[in-house]
Amino acid sequence: MSKVLASLRYSAEHEWVDASTPTKVGITQVAADALGDVVYVDLPEVGDSITAGETCGEVESTKSVSDLYAPVTGTIVAVNQDAIDNPAILNEDPYGAGWLFTVEVTEEGPLLSAADYASANGGDVA
Repeated sequence: MSKVLASLRYSAEHEWVDASTPTKVGITQVAADALGDVVYVDLPEVGDSITAGETCGEVESTKSVSDLYAPVTGTIVAVNQDAIDNPAILNEDPYGAGWLFTVEVTEEGPLLSAADYASANGGDVA
């Protein structure tokens, strides 16, 4: 069963956000497990504006290509170069070293609590 961290909030499209400012964004372990071995990540660039619910990049695995959806609206302030250089980190540590980007948030999209996300996706809250 995939781990869902109680300290984070989640989008229905399997992205997570933390409570920091700027807000850190990544994909959930549920998504990483479903994708299989991640081999490529396409992320927005620093300075780009993203809009909650719209695509802002993609994650490619040995099985498929999946769009990344912005869980919040705002401006990208940092991108995790380690995730671009070593996409497997998304499988190894999706909630830690595998974060994707940080956003100066102007508006949140619809986000779920850890319990609601885990209930909807068969995850286990940790």
